[in-house]
Amino acid sequence: MSNRYARLSKDSAAVLLIDHQSGLISLVQDFSPGEFKNNVLALADCAKYFKLPTILTTSFEGGPNGPLVPELKETFANAPYIPRPGQINAWDNEDFVNAVKNTGCKQLIIAGVVTEVCVAFPALSAVEAGYEVFVVTDASGTFNEVTRHAAWARMAAAGVQLMSWFGVACELHRDWRNDIEGLGNLFSNHIPNYRNLITSYLAKGNGK
Repeated sequence: MSNRYARLSKDSAAVLLIDHQSGLISLVQDFSPGEFKNNVLALADCAKYFKLPTILTTSFEGGPNGPLVPELKETFANAPYIPRPGQINAWDNEDFVNAVKNTGCKQLIIAGVVTEVCVAFPALSAVEAGYEVFVVTDASGTFNEVTRHAAWARMAAAGVQLMSWFGVACELHRDWRNDIEGLGNLFSNHIPNYRNLITSYLAKGNGK
Protein backbone atom coordinates (compact mmCIF):
# COMPACT_ATOMS: atom_id res chain seq x y z
CA MET A 1 0.00 0.00 0.00
CA SER A 2 1.31 3.42 -0.96
CA ASN A 3 2.01 5.93 1.78
CA ARG A 4 1.71 8.93 -0.52
CA TYR A 5 -0.47 11.83 0.51
CA ALA A 6 -3.63 11.55 -1.59
CA ARG A 7 -5.10 14.99 -1.07
CA LEU A 8 -8.80 15.60 -1.57
CA SER A 9 -9.67 17.89 -4.46
CA LYS A 10 -13.04 19.56 -5.00
CA ASP A 11 -12.51 18.98 -8.74
CA SER A 12 -12.12 15.21 -8.31
CA ALA A 13 -14.38 14.24 -5.39
CA ALA A 14 -17.93 12.98 -5.11
CA VAL A 15 -19.92 12.35 -1.92
CA LEU A 16 -21.80 9.10 -1.31
CA LEU A 17 -24.35 9.21 1.52
CA ILE A 18 -25.34 5.63 2.22
CA ASP A 19 -28.32 4.44 4.23
CA HIS A 20 -28.88 7.41 6.53
CA GLN A 21 -32.37 6.03 7.12
CA SER A 22 -34.78 6.72 9.93
CA GLY A 23 -34.78 3.14 11.18
CA LEU A 24 -31.07 2.43 10.82
CA ILE A 25 -30.07 5.65 12.55
CA SER A 26 -31.72 4.36 15.73
CA LEU A 27 -28.93 1.73 15.83
CA VAL A 28 -26.22 4.38 16.14
CA GLN A 29 -24.87 4.33 19.69
CA ASP A 30 -21.27 5.51 19.25
CA PHE A 31 -22.50 9.12 19.00
CA SER A 32 -25.36 10.86 20.74
CA PRO A 33 -28.39 11.39 18.44
CA GLY A 34 -27.92 15.15 18.32
CA GLU A 35 -24.19 14.95 17.69
CA PHE A 36 -24.58 12.40 14.93
CA LYS A 37 -27.31 14.34 13.15
CA ASN A 38 -25.18 17.48 13.31
CA ASN A 39 -22.19 15.66 11.80
CA VAL A 40 -24.21 14.19 8.95
CA LEU A 41 -25.79 17.54 8.10
CA ALA A 42 -22.38 19.23 8.36
CA LEU A 43 -21.01 16.84 5.75
CA ALA A 44 -24.07 17.50 3.60
CA ASP A 45 -23.47 21.24 3.89
CA CYS A 46 -19.83 20.73 2.90
CA ALA A 47 -20.90 18.82 -0.20
CA LYS A 48 -23.28 21.60 -1.11
CA TYR A 49 -20.79 24.38 -0.33
CA PHE A 50 -18.06 22.86 -2.50
CA LYS A 51 -20.59 21.85 -5.19
CA LEU A 52 -19.53 18.21 -5.05
CA PRO A 53 -21.54 15.62 -6.98
CA THR A 54 -23.58 13.79 -4.35
CA ILE A 55 -25.35 10.43 -4.51
CA LEU A 56 -27.98 9.24 -2.04
CA THR A 57 -28.92 5.62 -1.57
CA THR A 58 -31.06 3.57 0.80
CA SER A 59 -31.43 -0.12 1.55
CA PHE A 60 -34.76 -1.93 1.71
CA GLU A 61 -36.80 1.16 2.53
CA GLY A 62 -40.02 -0.82 2.77
CA GLY A 63 -38.65 -2.81 5.68
CA PRO A 64 -37.49 -1.76 9.14
CA ASN A 65 -34.58 0.30 7.76
CA GLY A 66 -37.07 3.07 6.98
CA PRO A 67 -36.88 6.04 4.58
CA LEU A 68 -33.98 8.41 4.04
CA VAL A 69 -33.90 11.20 6.63
CA PRO A 70 -35.84 14.14 5.16
CA GLU A 71 -33.10 16.74 5.64
CA LEU A 72 -30.88 14.97 3.12
CA LYS A 73 -33.68 14.71 0.59
CA GLU A 74 -34.30 18.43 0.96
CA THR A 75 -30.64 19.38 0.69
CA PHE A 76 -30.06 17.26 -2.40
CA ALA A 77 -33.43 17.43 -4.11
CA ASN A 78 -31.89 16.99 -7.56
CA ALA A 79 -29.16 14.48 -6.69
CA PRO A 80 -29.20 10.86 -7.94
CA TYR A 81 -31.24 8.84 -5.47
CA ILE A 82 -31.01 5.05 -5.58
CA PRO A 83 -33.40 3.08 -3.35
CA ARG A 84 -31.82 -0.39 -3.38
CA PRO A 85 -34.41 -3.19 -3.32
CA GLY A 86 -32.28 -5.50 -1.20
CA GLN A 87 -28.55 -5.33 -1.82
CA ILE A 88 -26.71 -4.82 1.46
CA ASN A 89 -23.54 -3.64 -0.27
CA ALA A 90 -24.47 -0.58 -2.33
CA TRP A 91 -21.70 -1.49 -4.76
CA ASP A 92 -23.70 -4.61 -5.70
CA ASN A 93 -26.39 -2.33 -7.13
CA GLU A 94 -25.78 -1.53 -10.80
CA ASP A 95 -27.67 1.77 -10.71
CA PHE A 96 -25.56 2.98 -7.79
CA VAL A 97 -22.27 2.04 -9.44
CA ASN A 98 -23.36 3.69 -12.69
CA ALA A 99 -24.28 6.87 -10.79
CA VAL A 100 -20.80 6.89 -9.26
CA LYS A 101 -19.18 6.38 -12.65
CA ASN A 102 -21.29 9.16 -14.15
CA THR A 103 -19.78 11.69 -11.76
CA GLY A 104 -16.43 11.25 -13.49
CA CYS A 105 -14.76 11.52 -10.08
CA LYS A 106 -12.00 9.23 -8.88
CA GLN A 107 -12.16 10.31 -5.23
CA LEU A 108 -15.13 9.15 -3.19
CA ILE A 109 -16.11 10.64 0.16
CA ILE A 110 -18.32 8.08 1.91
CA ALA A 111 -20.47 8.19 5.03
CA GLY A 112 -23.35 6.02 6.19
CA VAL A 113 -25.04 3.71 8.66
CA VAL A 114 -23.86 1.28 9.89
CA THR A 115 -20.09 1.70 9.69
CA GLU A 116 -18.96 -1.91 9.42
CA VAL A 117 -21.54 -2.81 6.77
CA CYS A 118 -23.15 0.00 4.78
CA VAL A 119 -19.94 2.05 4.83
CA ALA A 120 -17.21 -0.58 4.87
CA PHE A 121 -18.59 -2.85 2.14
CA PRO A 122 -18.90 -0.20 -0.60
CA ALA A 123 -15.71 1.54 0.56
CA LEU A 124 -13.72 -1.68 0.18
CA SER A 125 -15.44 -2.41 -3.13
CA ALA A 126 -14.62 1.06 -4.44
CA VAL A 127 -10.95 0.67 -3.49
CA GLU A 128 -10.92 -2.62 -5.36
CA ALA A 129 -12.43 -0.82 -8.37
CA GLY A 130 -9.58 1.71 -8.39
CA TYR A 131 -11.09 4.69 -6.55
CA GLU A 132 -9.45 6.73 -3.82
CA VAL A 133 -11.81 6.40 -0.87
CA PHE A 134 -12.21 8.74 2.10
CA VAL A 135 -14.60 7.65 4.85
CA VAL A 136 -16.05 10.37 7.08
CA THR A 137 -15.84 8.73 10.48
CA ASP A 138 -18.01 11.13 12.45
CA ALA A 139 -20.84 11.08 9.87
CA SER A 140 -20.91 7.28 9.99
CA GLY A 141 -22.32 5.44 12.98
CA THR A 142 -22.76 1.99 14.44
CA PHE A 143 -23.63 -0.04 17.55
CA ASN A 144 -20.62 0.73 19.74
CA GLU A 145 -16.95 1.64 19.73
CA VAL A 146 -15.78 -1.98 19.43
CA THR A 147 -17.52 -2.51 16.10
CA ARG A 148 -16.54 0.99 14.96
CA HIS A 149 -12.82 0.45 15.55
CA ALA A 150 -12.91 -2.99 13.94
CA ALA A 151 -14.47 -1.43 10.83
CA TRP A 152 -11.97 1.44 10.78
CA ALA A 153 -9.06 -1.01 11.05
CA ARG A 154 -10.38 -3.15 8.23
CA MET A 155 -10.87 -0.19 5.92
CA ALA A 156 -7.55 1.46 6.77
CA ALA A 157 -5.72 -1.78 6.05
CA ALA A 158 -7.22 -1.73 2.55
CA GLY A 159 -6.10 1.84 1.89
CA VAL A 160 -9.24 3.76 2.85
CA GLN A 161 -8.45 7.15 4.38
CA LEU A 162 -10.36 7.97 7.57
CA MET A 163 -11.30 11.62 8.12
CA SER A 164 -13.72 13.86 10.00
CA TRP A 165 -16.16 16.16 8.22
CA PHE A 166 -14.12 19.13 9.47
CA GLY A 167 -10.93 17.64 8.04
CA VAL A 168 -12.68 17.03 4.71
CA ALA A 169 -13.83 20.64 4.56
CA CYS A 170 -10.40 22.06 5.36
CA GLU A 171 -8.60 19.83 2.86
CA LEU A 172 -11.04 20.72 0.11
CA HIS A 173 -10.80 24.45 0.90
CA ARG A 174 -6.98 24.54 0.85
CA ASP A 175 -6.61 28.26 1.56
CA TRP A 176 -8.63 30.58 3.81
CA ARG A 177 -8.20 33.34 1.26
CA ASN A 178 -10.52 31.43 -1.08
CA ASP A 179 -13.51 32.38 1.10
CA ILE A 180 -13.33 33.30 4.75
CA GLU A 181 -16.91 34.13 5.65
CA GLY A 182 -18.54 31.36 3.62
CA LEU A 183 -16.61 28.49 5.15
CA GLY A 184 -16.51 30.24 8.52
CA ASN A 185 -20.28 30.45 8.52
CA LEU A 186 -20.58 26.75 7.65
CA PHE A 187 -18.30 25.87 10.56
CA SER A 188 -20.19 28.20 12.91
CA ASN A 189 -23.48 26.50 12.05
CA HIS A 190 -22.17 23.11 13.15
CA ILE A 191 -19.50 23.94 15.74
CA PRO A 192 -21.02 26.42 18.22
CA ASN A 193 -17.65 27.46 19.64
CA TYR A 194 -16.44 28.32 16.16
CA ARG A 195 -18.83 31.23 16.14
CA ASN A 196 -16.47 32.93 18.60
CA LEU A 197 -13.69 32.90 16.01
CA ILE A 198 -15.89 34.42 13.34
CA THR A 199 -17.26 37.02 15.74
CA SER A 200 -13.71 38.03 16.64
CA TYR A 201 -12.73 38.18 12.98
CA LEU A 202 -15.71 40.35 12.02
CA ALA A 203 -15.09 42.65 14.99
CA LYS A 204 -11.66 43.41 13.58
CA GLY A 205 -13.14 44.65 10.34
CA ASN A 206 -12.62 41.43 8.40
CA GLY A 207 -9.00 41.26 9.40
CA LYS A 208 -8.06 44.53 7.70
